[in-house]
Amino acid sequence: MSDEARDDAPDILAKDAEVRRGDTPGGQSSVTGVAVTINKPRQELYAYWRDFSNLAGVMENVESIEVLDRNRSHWKVKGPNGLYEWDAIVTEDVEGERIAWKSAEGADVENSGWVAFSDANPGRGTVVTAAIAYEPPGGLVGKVVAKLTQKEPRIQARRDLRRLKQLLETGEIATSSPPNPAPKA
Repeated sequence: MSDEARDDAPDILAKDAEVRRGDTPGGQSSVTGVAVTINKPRQELYAYWRDFSNLAGVMENVESIEVLDRNRSHWKVKGPNGLYEWDAIVTEDVEGERIAWKSAEGADVENSGWVAFSDANPGRGTVVTAAIAYEPPGGLVGKVVAKLTQKEPRIQARRDLRRLKQLLETGEIATSSPPNPAPKA
């Protein structure tokens, strides 16, 4: 986490402990928390995130999100061993501040988590902090495979928040492509 985000972010470890105590999946869950400061008003960021259909365009491994109603959505996510699906249920919604969720029973990947929006230092926008607890398919071996293939939620969450920052601050997400070869003389 950058020093900028660290200075402004809520205590992620305390929030992670809250995720563990709350509606976390059973067994040996992995918990991850990340934060980024985005130069936009808190209410604008909350509204963007709360429309879950927006997130599929920002989150690299999310293939689609179908909004079923105000509190339920169906997620399709590319993982190291194929496509995973689940319904997410909103468990907490504090306007402009926090959204929490958990996966419905029968999810391919049991998960729960939250995203919080807090004012950064004056003139610096909003700190967006996210935490997720999940049951890696295949247990420890599945978690290692996910890390090796760069599809582990901690890695993806960091990337996805950076992509969200790029999109909302500049209007686009930077992509990498190989440099153009020099023209032949």
